[in-house]
Amino acid sequence: MGETTAGGSRQQARPGRGVSKAQEPELRQLLAGLTAVRDGDFGTRLPTDDGGLLGEIALVFNGMVDQLSLFTSEVTRVAREVGTEGRLGGQAEVPGVSGTWKDLTESVNAMAGNLTSQVRSIAEVTTAVAKGDLSQKITVDARGEILELKNTVNTMVDQLSSFADEVTRVAREVGTEGQLGGQADVKGVAGTWRDLTDSVNYMAGNLTAQVRNISQVATAVARGDLSQKITVSARGEILELKNTLNTMVDQLSSFADEVTRVAREVGTDGRLGGQADVKGVSGTWKALTESVNVMADNLTAQVRSIAEVTTAVAKGDLSQKIRVDARGEILELKETINTMVDQLSAFADEVTRVAREVGTEGQLGGQATVRGVSGTWKDLTDNVNFMASNLTGQVRSIAQVATAVAKGDLSQKITVEAKGEVAALAQTINTMVDTLSAFADEVTRVAREVGTEGQLGGQARVPNVAGTWKDLTDNVNSMADNLTNQVRSIAQVTTAVARGDLTRKIDVDARGEILELKTTINTMVDQLSSFAAEVTRVAREVGSEGRLGGQAEVEGVSGTWKRLTENVNELAGNLTRQVRAIAEVTSAVTSGDLTRSITVDAEGELADLKDNINSMVGSLRETTRANQEQDWLKSNLARISSLMQGHRDLSAVAELVMNELAPLVSAQYGAFFLAEEAPGGAVLKLINAYGYPADPQRPERFGLGESLVGQAARTRRTIAMDGVPADYVKVSSALGETAPTSVIVLPIVVEEQVLGVIELGSIYAFTAVHRAFLDQLMEAIGVNVNTIIANARTDELLVESQRLTAELQARSEELQNQQEELQRSNAELEEKAALLASQNRDIETKNLEIEQARQELETRAQQLALASKYKSEFLANMSHELRTPLNSLLILAQLLAQNHTRNLTPKQVEYASIIHSAGSDLLQLINDILDLSKVEAGKMDIAPERVPLRQLLDDIEATFRPMTTQKSLDFVVTTAAGVPVDVLTDDSRLRQILRNLLSNAVKFTETGSVELHIEPASTSEVPASVRMHGSAIAFRIKDTGIGIAEQHLEAIFGAFQQADGTTSRKYGGTGLGLSISREIAYLLGGAITAQSAPGKGSVFTLYLPVARPDFDEPPAGSAAQERPAREALEAGSAPAAPPVPAPQPQQQRRLLVIEERDRGLLSLVAESAVADLANNRDRGDLRGPVEVITAVGVQEAATALAAQAYHCIVLELDMADGAALRFLEDMDGDSALRGVPVLAYNNWRLDPRQESNLQARTGTQPLELLSSLDELRERIALHLSAEGPHDVLPLVRPEEVHRQVTQEIDDTLAGRTVLVVDDDARNLFALTGILEIHGLQVLHAENGRKGIETLTAHPEIDLVLMDVMMPEMDGYAATAAIRKMPQYADLPIIAVTAKAMPGDQEKSLASGASDYVTKPVDADDLLARIQRWLNR
Repeated sequence: MGETTAGGSRQQARPGRGVSKAQEPELRQLLAGLTAVRDGDFGTRLPTDDGGLLGEIALVFNGMVDQLSLFTSEVTRVAREVGTEGRLGGQAEVPGVSGTWKDLTESVNAMAGNLTSQVRSIAEVTTAVAKGDLSQKITVDARGEILELKNTVNTMVDQLSSFADEVTRVAREVGTEGQLGGQADVKGVAGTWRDLTDSVNYMAGNLTAQVRNISQVATAVARGDLSQKITVSARGEILELKNTLNTMVDQLSSFADEVTRVAREVGTDGRLGGQADVKGVSGTWKALTESVNVMADNLTAQVRSIAEVTTAVAKGDLSQKIRVDARGEILELKETINTMVDQLSAFADEVTRVAREVGTEGQLGGQATVRGVSGTWKDLTDNVNFMASNLTGQVRSIAQVATAVAKGDLSQKITVEAKGEVAALAQTINTMVDTLSAFADEVTRVAREVGTEGQLGGQARVPNVAGTWKDLTDNVNSMADNLTNQVRSIAQVTTAVARGDLTRKIDVDARGEILELKTTINTMVDQLSSFAAEVTRVAREVGSEGRLGGQAEVEGVSGTWKRLTENVNELAGNLTRQVRAIAEVTSAVTSGDLTRSITVDAEGELADLKDNINSMVGSLRETTRANQEQDWLKSNLARISSLMQGHRDLSAVAELVMNELAPLVSAQYGAFFLAEEAPGGAVLKLINAYGYPADPQRPERFGLGESLVGQAARTRRTIAMDGVPADYVKVSSALGETAPTSVIVLPIVVEEQVLGVIELGSIYAFTAVHRAFLDQLMEAIGVNVNTIIANARTDELLVESQRLTAELQARSEELQNQQEELQRSNAELEEKAALLASQNRDIETKNLEIEQARQELETRAQQLALASKYKSEFLANMSHELRTPLNSLLILAQLLAQNHTRNLTPKQVEYASIIHSAGSDLLQLINDILDLSKVEAGKMDIAPERVPLRQLLDDIEATFRPMTTQKSLDFVVTTAAGVPVDVLTDDSRLRQILRNLLSNAVKFTETGSVELHIEPASTSEVPASVRMHGSAIAFRIKDTGIGIAEQHLEAIFGAFQQADGTTSRKYGGTGLGLSISREIAYLLGGAITAQSAPGKGSVFTLYLPVARPDFDEPPAGSAAQERPAREALEAGSAPAAPPVPAPQPQQQRRLLVIEERDRGLLSLVAESAVADLANNRDRGDLRGPVEVITAVGVQEAATALAAQAYHCIVLELDMADGAALRFLEDMDGDSALRGVPVLAYNNWRLDPRQESNLQARTGTQPLELLSSLDELRERIALHLSAEGPHDVLPLVRPEEVHRQVTQEIDDTLAGRTVLVVDDDARNLFALTGILEIHGLQVLHAENGRKGIETLTAHPEIDLVLMDVMMPEMDGYAATAAIRKMPQYADLPIIAVTAKAMPGDQEKSLASGASDYVTKPVDADDLLARIQRWLNR
């Protein structure tokens, strides 16, 4: 919290009882301080620099304020911890207080302590209740509402305890002690506890009624009364018990009835054969029933004999019969039993036969046939036959499966139903079949992988096998392992051969045919090595050393290798002939002979080279001829023009022109006609001729339109005739005459005025060069003729002017006398008129000057506004245009840096990382330029919202705390009292300003601290532009850095301006941050001020209105929706534009991206393409936005495709386990997805089989295989721009890929040492990479001073590359210092800088540099310069 001093300076107070005038200011200071304390402002202090009573009062007052401030902060802290954050136990600590303040502190601590103990006691009791402990109560002393809460909680605990006791009692009585009818009685409860009590009592009442009814029925059964049943209502398990007891009563009643009936029939009536039949009984009741029946059999003596026979039958003796006398029903029983014995005997014989046939002789299918049986015996016979049939089916099924296994069919199993040991046998056989099947599958898999698919290393894994099967498995694995080792060894050697490594041989142990193959391959490698050595020698001699005519000699080869050797020799011979022929022609061209051409036979690219060189020679020949013609034209045109200069006589000029022109264009006839004015109009008069035939009848004057001469003058166009008849005109000489074949008539036109006509005739045709020369010469002749005519006219006017001047002089002498008289009479009037005229002229002059100044200011203002507009629009457009390619650069650089394919060296990965870093820096610079241009163009949008200051400060501290910690700086963020909770402004723009200011503070501060202090801004300090928006707060950023000179405080807010703009500045930067911050602050209604001094740090203050009146507070949520859209726009991907009304809305386009990770590389490329389409939509594309959806894996993609339709699909082919290929197969099987375009991107090269399958699939669905991200981006944009899939033309690829010619590296610089002096690590890295490739040794230095130190420490340095712009000592000073050292007077120093402004080269050379190159450096140019300076 800042401190202020009440009042200003004061005088020494003199002691006295009254208040003097001298003491009044001090007392007013005291009054102001007391008033501030009364109003709660503890930041006011009284000056204590004076002695006396007032000084003591000031000390006491200041001490009191300090204690009040400390007391307030401690009380506030305790209140916040206890009342807001819930941190109990806090105590206020105010050291050094006494009296009332100590009592207040103790009261606050007592309040906090009481509240802590009360809340903790309540928490302990409620926690105990939650854990089921109802024995605890709140015992802490309390008053007021806390006491009411305490009593309420204790009452609740008592009621819960009473409820628990009653429920426990009822449960014990009913469930344990069996005392039914008990009810829970809980006094004074209501609500939920009352409902719970009623529910417990209802449960006890229901249980009592049910148990009593069950007891009543059980007692009746025990007393022999089987007529009663349980009738009470019940559910659940009680209902099951009720039904069980009622069923038991029914069965007991039936059993009693049956026993009573049998006892009556056997014991009373004597009717044998009666049996008690009680359905559904078991256990004791069944045993009782059987006992009753046995009793019936034993009651009669007659049954004893029957018992003996039946006993014999039961023992298997079927020879006995019943012979006892019997009557009535017993007799019938006897006969029946004897018949039964006979039938049993027959049955036993049949069963024995069937058992012998099936069990002993193995004759399956046998059946027992027992005549005349029925009932149980028939059932037994059927059971025996059923057993035999089952056994037959089971054994035959086992035999069938065993036969199938013996035949190698492991697909069959025993499926017949069986039990017992037969079931165990079936299970054993089925398990054996499964084991054999698993063994066969594993052996087949290993055989297929090793023998068919070529997947070596496979092993058969058959679980749970032993014995022979385990041995077989081990043998198969051993075979596969041996075969794997042998094939892999062969594969390694053949792979090495395929890669050009002929040093490998097969050394694995082998036998048989594998041994023969091993020997064959090793022999082949030897022959290939010999063949490669010879071919390499020939290639080196012919291709590298330039020794043509070499031939390969490979001994002992035949077949293909011999043919290859012959082909190589033939290739070398052909190449020798072709290269020598090309060399001859190129040497001739170099010597200036353009008549030669290459005639040697050639094909392919050499034929193209031959044709190109021949075409080049022809083009050079034509170009040379054209240049010669142009040289002839221009030189003769200049010569004739120079000859015409200075002449004033038209006849002389005409004669000169005809004498020079006719021979120059090979004309043997010529005439020069000059235009003259005549009464009837202009006529053309012959004034000179060349080879003109003497013919009195030939006219020498022509009117306009008369003959071709007049026609050319009228139309102002050249008339040319070829193939002129023989009688048209004659060209004669002393030896003879002939007729010209070509005639040309040329008008002389200047400024649309015809000055004359020239007619030329030649016995040769005029060439195109002649005609072009004549057309251009006519303009020069016209200018000279016009000049001569104008000069002649000027001479005439001069003579006439002299005559008129003489006449005027005579008349002026006559008038002079009269004027003298008038002058005397008007002298006084003239003086007054002169005075008035002078005044009027002064006024008019001043008015004119003012008007001119005003117009000039308006013009300048318009020009300035227009220039500013053009600049802003240019910066905005260029910033945007730069971001588009930069986006691809960053993506591709990042891709290279990640090195997915693992085919880049660490050096190449480092190259890519530096490219990405440099691109990121450029992107930041473009963002700053874009912000500046937006502000200046008035296009920066402001989205006001309520910004919580606490959250803002937390984010700022989290951002800059690591930066200051890294530099060992103290970072303090404080807030003064009275600062509002939030402000109404643009959150992102406010953060941008604070980031810029704090970043500068941290960057320019090496030791000390950086502080951010927020406080209410007083009206007096707030700038006028901010004061008009109401109350404001001040964000003060204070640092202890290098400081800024006062004269630079205003300049630093200019665009691209810094306090230190020289080339030796240390901290870098573009100078845009403060300019952008000030402009954004102005848009927010605020202002930025700066106070600083060199070496003492700086204070930057942002004044911001708390709530600008013209800012409308947005509804909740709108700001959060607008801010990401604006940030996306500034980041380069424009958000969806507002929908443009259209007659028919288009369906939204969706793009599905399928790859292995969320928002991977393909998603970034797709979003980049969609961002470009968004820009097109701003220019009138009405199809609406494009939605990009990323699916991680094919499962998520299938879900997305099932949910909604997609316009196009981007698929990553490199997904694991062939997921992408399976996805394409699934799409091909779905008719709804077959027409959706698929852009398949693969980073790895596909094997030929997969590629052919994918190419074949393109016939059934729109599938495109892409391996370039740029191509993928273009195809995405093309598909999303089309109306439908069939509107996009298919991707066309060239059938042949031209082989890139590898540039040879010049090794003439190898071994030389170069010192690179540059402060930019990326430039050092780039230059080092270029130089080291060519064998140069490179040393580094990061500024001029260290460069000199390195140079003196390494005398082997041959050349220095000196950057100009460096800290501490720049390149100019370092170069000059090196040149002062005698030993380095001739050391080559090449200046390398990004400053390519006029005068920089001269400045570098003047400082002592030997040469000068600009950035970005052309590697070839730099190496050429280095080579030139090192080879001097």
